[in-house]
Amino acid sequence: MKDTFFRQLGIPEPDRDLGVGSGTHAVQTANVMLRFESVLDEVKPFAVLVVGDVNSTIACGLVAVKKNIPLIHVEAGLRSFDREMPEEINRVLTDQISDLLFTTERAAEANLVREGIAPERIKFSGNVMIDTLLANCKQADSLDQILQRYDVALPIYEKKICVVNNA
Repeated sequence: MKDTFFRQLGIPEPDRDLGVGSGTHAVQTANVMLRFESVLDEVKPFAVLVVGDVNSTIACGLVAVKKNIPLIHVEAGLRSFDREMPEEINRVLTDQISDLLFTTERAAEANLVREGIAPERIKFSGNVMIDTLLANCKQADSLDQILQRYDVALPIYEKKICVVNNA
């Protein structure tokens, strides 16, 4: 599926693919850590930037900070306040070990400050997911095209379109 996203969104192939695939949270996290460490040893980056709240986010973050490489977290401070969600654990831990935290919404900064993150480490960047959506809207199929492709007929009053405002 990732190949489809790269192709349709015009995203270049990554320089490195760790090839971890699926597995339990522990297996994924451990395998990313094992494979990412050798990349850091080879590349010797001045910083590591991680995005979101997936297992690779916390795994790469842990490897970076243990090697004394500054960590930057994009989409920091988002909270569901549900510790049963694995993503929530990834978010909280990644934020705690990050040197620089980019937030997508103002409430995220308040969450981080409440958790003891110094305000000077927090920067509001806006929502990169919305930016990506807006940048790719022109190539998306129209609602009529999608309904026709899947042979779905809706009465006109049900054809409501959600418009994203970038204001």
